Amino acid sequence: MAIQTGELPQLALLDQYRRDGAYTDCYFVNVPRPIAQAEYVEAFYTTGLFRIERAILSMLASKPSTDQQARQLATGEAGTFAAWDVEGRTPNQLLLCDFQGRTRSWLMSVADESADSPGTRLYFGSAVVPNVDPASGRKSMGFAFHALMGFHRLYSRALLSAARTRLLRSRDGNQSVQE
Repeated sequence: MAIQTGELPQLALLDQYRRDGAYTDCYFVNVPRPIAQAEYVEAFYTTGLFRIERAILSMLASKPSTDQQARQLATGEAGTFAAWDVEGRTPNQLLLCDFQGRTRSWLMSVADESADSPGTRLYFGSAVVPNVDPASGRKSMGFAFHALMGFHRLYSRALLSAARTRLLRSRDGNQSVQE
């Protein structure tokens, strides 16, 4: 199944930003087996593609991270990971805020009972909070936001696809998604 775009589901932790006028997006894909939220979070942040982002963050922002830290984030043992702090967490959602307070990353897993066999719908979304001019109060997303939007959409799909592939390769739900 291809990565799809859609509206944020009801009760999504990211929805507060949509309501406040931030840019938000929502991507989802179905996986034909049960996936626990912790398993999804670990798989997402330990894919080869995301490891590249982590290496860049380590070099450019002095925010290093490891796969072990990703596992600790996934299980709730850590409240920070690389350039992000946990802003919200429920049994099936994780909302992270970047160290500059401008962007949010959101992961959600939901049992998909519409299929003949048990599966899981995996969601990934982002929010970008607009800059506010202190003098006028006017909100603006800025040039970089608009310039990078095409890349962001492609990259978001690639990240979710990489996580899905990783989870499908570790078919045993009790098996770690370590490579």
